Amino acid sequence: MHHFLIALATTPSPTPTPSLRPGLSEDQVTPGTWGFVLTAFIVVLTTFLIVDMVRRIRRVRYRAQVEEALVGEADGTETDGVVSGKPSAEDSDGDAGSGAR
Repeated sequence: MHHFLIALATTPSPTPTPSLRPGLSEDQVTPGTWGFVLTAFIVVLTTFLIVDMVRRIRRVRYRAQVEEALVGEADGTETDGVVSGKPSAEDSDGDAGSGAR
């Protein structure tokens, strides 16, 4: 008896097929072709805007890094491991890059 109740509880009940109220057509309740076209246009436009925004943010970040490097060179301070006006330890290991022999 216990198994019968479990089987009865897990059996899905049939759902009635949905129907429209009298006087309504399918075109009045669905977005249709124009709705799809408009939604697709918004998705494509949003994608282009996001790509453009990422490109602009990256450009601003690079400009800040270049400006920081130029300010560092003018002050003679170290920026990103390079001391302006002084050869680094890597440059002084050999003749490579010095040009003098």
